[in-house]
Amino acid sequence: MIARSAAIVGVGATEFSKDSGRSELRLAVEAVRAALDDAGLRPSDVDGLTTFSMDANAEIEVAREIGAGELTFLSRIGYGGGAACAIVQQAVMAVTCGIADTVVCYRALNERSGRRFGQATAPPGPDASWHYPMGLATPAAQVAMVAQRYLHDYGATTDDFGRVTVAARAHAATNPAAWFHGRPITLDDHRASRWIAEPLRLLDCCQESDGAVAVIVTSTERARDLRRRPAVVCAAAQGSGAEQFVMTSYYRDRVAALPEMSVVARQLWGQSGFSPADMRVAVLYDHFTPYVLMQLEELGFCGRGEGRHVIAEGRLPINPHGGQLGEAYIHGMNGITEAVRQVRGTAANQVPGEGPVLVTAGTGVPTSGLILDRG
Repeated sequence: MIARSAAIVGVGATEFSKDSGRSELRLAVEAVRAALDDAGLRPSDVDGLTTFSMDANAEIEVAREIGAGELTFLSRIGYGGGAACAIVQQAVMAVTCGIADTVVCYRALNERSGRRFGQATAPPGPDASWHYPMGLATPAAQVAMVAQRYLHDYGATTDDFGRVTVAARAHAATNPAAWFHGRPITLDDHRASRWIAEPLRLLDCCQESDGAVAVIVTSTERARDLRRRPAVVCAAAQGSGAEQFVMTSYYRDRVAALPEMSVVARQLWGQSGFSPADMRVAVLYDHFTPYVLMQLEELGFCGRGEGRHVIAEGRLPINPHGGQLGEAYIHGMNGITEAVRQVRGTAANQVPGEGPVLVTAGTGVPTSGLILDRG
């Protein structure tokens, strides 16, 4: 079992912007160096690196630029944002198995000034033949199909989506690191924002950001001797559902659902021994607002179609940093750093008390999750 065998001991990030003015490699190196400094470790301590298959920076490039030596572990995970927590899982497995001692997990992207994920791209493979001819060529258009079905199945309204954004922007407004710091919105602002792909409005879609994030994983035993309070990985899971597509899983029995997140949830609760009721904070991947509601349902915080009530009634602290809607879109990695800060007690919007923090990765794709807590 990997539960509680490893911990995140360092976190680092660049500023979050719309035009970084530097290469993605430089962003990655800045974030990794910041994470090493946070942990009190040296580049020579690093013997493993893991990242997204979409990341433009080769592990050996990053290793050279930070001044690392020999490496014993190199790994990449696919499926875009679904990889965020999975790369930490990879690091935990490497450390637990004795393959590496200190593993860097990183993601760097100029997603606003460089390649913009929100624009239509050339079909990536044969699966695209099922939806590109119908004009479903952007993430927003693809998610809109699921969102419309969710409204139909459960009697929800677009205001239920809007409340997710309003809450995220309220948190971002009091987080100095957030792009939307000092800029909360109202539900009327959401209603007035333009349609992107009905029923999704502009304010239902996460922002596009430039920046980088890195975290450092080592064993829980070694973590006790380092600079910061460790965030122990109580559970780490990855999962894909039956009949899985990438953002276009329209051919399953239930369209308005995320069964891949249920696969992850069962592992998280089983590994950790926790239940949804034990979670002090949930850091949920919020690239599109409807998927926040569906995640709450798949994770077991409420029944199907009831996620909107969790949001409206404020039953659970969600994304205190502002999420990807309010802080930045670094493919979910900034959600992991927020979870670490909540465990340490150093978050900008610290949730009172003690207890575990849940983190999820991208939805609509094969996905992953973590539960972090104090050692």
